Amino acid sequence: MAITSNYTPTPAPMKQTLASAYLDFTTGSGLDWSQQYVPDLMEKEAEVFGPRTISGFLSQVGAEESMTADQVVWSEQSRLHLSYTVTTAGTGTTFTVTNDADGTAATTGTYSTGDHGIRPGDMVILADANATLKVFVVSVAADGTCTCTPYTQANFTSAGSPIADAAGVKAMVFGSEYAKGAVGRNSTNKARFKTYDNKPIIIKDKYDISGSDASQIGWVEVSGEEGQNGYLWYLKSSGDTRSRFTDYLEMAMMEGELASVTITATQTNATGTMTGTQGLFAALNARGNESTGITGVNAATDLAEFDAILAEFDKQGAIEENMMFLDRNTSLAIDDMLASMNSYGAGGTSYGVFNNSEDMALNLGFSGFRRGSYDFYKSDWKYLNDLATRGLINAMDTVNAIRGVVVPAGTSSVYDQQLGKNLKRPFLHVRYRSSQTDDRKFKSWVTGSVGATTSDLDAMEVHYLSERCLVTQGANNFMLLN
Repeated sequence: MAITSNYTPTPAPMKQTLASAYLDFTTGSGLDWSQQYVPDLMEKEAEVFGPRTISGFLSQVGAEESMTADQVVWSEQSRLHLSYTVTTAGTGTTFTVTNDADGTAATTGTYSTGDHGIRPGDMVILADANATLKVFVVSVAADGTCTCTPYTQANFTSAGSPIADAAGVKAMVFGSEYAKGAVGRNSTNKARFKTYDNKPIIIKDKYDISGSDASQIGWVEVSGEEGQNGYLWYLKSSGDTRSRFTDYLEMAMMEGELASVTITATQTNATGTMTGTQGLFAALNARGNESTGITGVNAATDLAEFDAILAEFDKQGAIEENMMFLDRNTSLAIDDMLASMNSYGAGGTSYGVFNNSEDMALNLGFSGFRRGSYDFYKSDWKYLNDLATRGLINAMDTVNAIRGVVVPAGTSSVYDQQLGKNLKRPFLHVRYRSSQTDDRKFKSWVTGSVGATTSDLDAMEVHYLSERCLVTQGANNFMLLN
């Protein structure tokens, strides 16, 4: 059989730009070797987004601990003093307790005996929007109804300090009074615990590449956050998958929601009900404090809003040191607020006040400040700024956008149900499943016949898995800026 060649290259005796000596890189050109020059390839991949990972928040403010159960349960101490929301019978002298000081409603709508701490002989302050009245508790019925006598008027609605016949009246016990020779208390108040729980979720990811592609040399030199450097494209993709999975571990702890509807998923080898997990934002929406954000148009507005945050902290644990993780706009608004406190801030820069001089670069940012008895340390949170993460959602839904989180520094004392004792832990910490057999904090393994030979699959599969949940203790000491 004859072999016919449709093109015979003609070597040039010298280095000359001849059509016969160069290849054509035009797609679909066939045997048209008319292009004279090889393209000038820039081998280094351009890193146009800077550091692309967003994890690191939990590593700064939290800790990680192992667990062996499908659920983590913890208890938090209740308030020391007795204060409630009550419903008064305005024309009489009775009231029923409906909520405790933290807003927890009674199961039956009113507290039964033992569910609230008001006892006969207590002195109680009642207050609504227009009046404050001090009363003496005469008796407490079996259903929890308190009968009392005002100290200064005949009943709640008498002239003097009339209390409305309505729900939402506040009550606070401030002491007790007994007659001479009277027998002491007939009941005791025992400590109440608030119990919370959360469930871990299983997070997975995977990367695969065929054996042929794994041995192919690429054109571009690549690099990445996980140290993937070189000319093999699969190293780049594998490292990016790991970086993305690491971010997912933190993002799931921030954004997770407990399922309130039934979600059934049919997945390979399993059909299960998705329970979800309570992330930080959901926990703060349910049990924490929220602010509309520090976005006023002038310093007075911003400072007034900050003072409102301080007033809320005074009602809670009053933890003095707090970390603020903010998006860019809120961070700049706080910088402007602090700068405007300087008398020369509006008309120019005053040298020396902020360690500035004429010969150095001007520093217009602040890393922390003190207001009242509270110290705040400010940091930008990349997760809220990045257009590929929360920054995208915030830009779309500006009404419900999350602008930052105020996190208390230090530790909290809680009762651990598994260990049976009080422990001190950071307010935020991650619980992951682990035992002597399997540690599911961050699992990674390789299968296939490329690299580690574990099967006859002509490919390399890199698997990632973690099972974890976030414990948000003392959510009343946090502030969600939204």
